[in-house]
Amino acid sequence: MRVGPFEVGYPHLLAIGLLLAILLTAGVGASTSSVPYGAFNPEWDGASGVRAVATDASAETAIAYSPTEYGEQDASRSVAFVISPETSYTDAGAARIESFVREGGTLVVAEDFRPHSNDLLARLGVDARVNATPLRDDRHHYRSGALPIATQTASDPLTSDVEQLTLNHPGTVDPSGGTVLVESSNFSYRDVDLNGELDENESLRSYPVVTVEPLGAGDVVVVSEPSVFINSMLERPDNRAFVEALVVPHDTVLLDYSHVGERPPIRVALHVFRDSPPLQFLFGAAMLGVLAVAARRE
Repeated sequence: MRVGPFEVGYPHLLAIGLLLAILLTAGVGASTSSVPYGAFNPEWDGASGVRAVATDASAETAIAYSPTEYGEQDASRSVAFVISPETSYTDAGAARIESFVREGGTLVVAEDFRPHSNDLLARLGVDARVNATPLRDDRHHYRSGALPIATQTASDPLTSDVEQLTLNHPGTVDPSGGTVLVESSNFSYRDVDLNGELDENESLRSYPVVTVEPLGAGDVVVVSEPSVFINSMLERPDNRAFVEALVVPHDTVLLDYSHVGERPPIRVALHVFRDSPPLQFLFGAAMLGVLAVAARRE
């Protein structure tokens, strides 16, 4: 087989095919993530399904690798998700998020056992706190009492079409005056001694797992269970309906990964390129140079 002045045989074609396969594999790996709750993690513990819900709702998805990006959104038309951050926000970062909410944005903070979400809520001036004591329900559950089904929901736009939530090793929310949107059943209990059983010092009662609290012109939704948003749990009743209720009223869904380890190289590079006019200019100039050289050789 001849291509221009070159003779290309089957060994060449095989090598080219192998090279393309390697490049494709590397490209997929560099554009995805294995970080739990990651927006680009397509596996069971990723949250790529939240992006899919946003796409189905015709909402734009934006990824925040810095709290400064809250200021780039139209707050009144946006909902932001902070899912189990791995490190604490600074005062400056929290202030940017607070401005976003006070200007009409909706902020969803989902946490179970890490301390950084409560620290963020305190910096925002929100009263609700996540209680990390595991919640169990041996009557209403999926597979085991460690995966309780929250059966009580309030009548609210944020829980429209939501009759229950399926949880996965959740904590609870101490609302401190906030509005309770979703509660566990009356057969649930906090497993204080972590032995997986109801003991004399543990009582059966319902506990809040989702609350909402106004802050300025916006709202802060606190969820004591980040796994509600992972791919494997999204199809459990009525988790997808809950995500849709949070997403559908908004034009933009901001996924805040400024304090987690998700950094797919290609995604970060595209993100930096998009926000850097000098880089765009240099890239354009380089492409023009390549075209000019190619034209001279012809």
